[in-house]
Amino acid sequence: VSGSAYSYSYATLGEYVAWFIGWCLVLEYLFASSTVAVGWSGYLVSFLTTTLGLPFPAELASAPITWDGSGFVRTAGVINLPAVAIVAAVSGLCYVGITQSAFVNGIVVAIKVAVIAAFLGFGMQYIDPANFTPFIPANEGPGRFGMDGVFRAATIVFFAYIGFDAVSTAAGEAKNPQRDMPIGILGSLVVCTLVYIAVCAVLIGMAPYRELDTAKPVATALELAMRADPGANLGWLKTAVEIGAIAGLSSVILVMLMAQPRIFYSMSRDGLMPKMFGKVHPKHQTPYVGTIVVGGLACLLAGFMPLSVLGELVSMGTLIAFATVCLGVFVLRYTRPDLTRPFRVPMFWLICPLGVIACLFLFFQSFMEHWLIFVLWTLLGQVIYFGYGYRNSKLNKAR
Repeated sequence: VSGSAYSYSYATLGEYVAWFIGWCLVLEYLFASSTVAVGWSGYLVSFLTTTLGLPFPAELASAPITWDGSGFVRTAGVINLPAVAIVAAVSGLCYVGITQSAFVNGIVVAIKVAVIAAFLGFGMQYIDPANFTPFIPANEGPGRFGMDGVFRAATIVFFAYIGFDAVSTAAGEAKNPQRDMPIGILGSLVVCTLVYIAVCAVLIGMAPYRELDTAKPVATALELAMRADPGANLGWLKTAVEIGAIAGLSSVILVMLMAQPRIFYSMSRDGLMPKMFGKVHPKHQTPYVGTIVVGGLACLLAGFMPLSVLGELVSMGTLIAFATVCLGVFVLRYTRPDLTRPFRVPMFWLICPLGVIACLFLFFQSFMEHWLIFVLWTLLGQVIYFGYGYRNSKLNKAR
């Protein structure tokens, strides 16, 4: 069934825990699509201004607020217009249907894999070993370099692992989910982890790490490499990276905006969300109301929220959801040992507790800084649950 961590929690830990996880998944997918849209905007503006030489007002490509480490501050930006535009366009595609979405996604993935391979192949030639020293820079404050920074970075990069959860949100539309889901998740996990490490190694080798804190780090690294070596013929690769990133990040936004309405659909089916989120379009067979609502909210977040805060909040929601899934697997082995399991987690007595501990440890790395936002988000979820979900849930009505 669709619903990913929400459905797992509902089946193993009960309705209340499932609601909390479902609410965390809203934070995860809704904010994730907005975060990636901001990155998409960075590459698009770079392509327009530096590659094509077309002017684009900076005020229309950045959020009006940013996070200075202790609070929100005003910026010169008005709205991130390209980010809003891509979210609106992808939402329209998700409204039309899963078949069209999968076809477009397949084309986009092929493009970005080719660009990644080109970046690795040519970028390796411009690696400066001095950029790897010191391998772990000295600590400069809470969460900034040192081992403290390593753990903070691990928390933020967990953002990238949403995609493995997103695979399971489409389980209800898979032909043979019992076989295909484990293959899809574990296979992509291995390949993507190796690719992540390779890209990061080449990226850091090409440019000093302090220069890469931008919305378009790969393009920035290539710009710095060309500046350091005027004879380097990397202009074409920078253009390819920008086009690949524009295409690739579009596919990520597509997956995020496709996943969230299906979680709303599952929650609505259980009575925890209004029935309108469970409506399926008569022609396109998609949860169209949820797609419209999610798309609209994502447009607002992409247009007005800063990248750093969005990314860390997404990781927080993901880590909580993953920790709960680990706990659910552990509980289910003891409460329902008789269940048929086409795929069984090996050494669950070790892997599940370690998963819970690791996820919660990383969660608190970000929680210390953004605790107020997360607590307010959780309280809002409690109001909705006790105000609507509890009274209308199917389980409560069956009691």
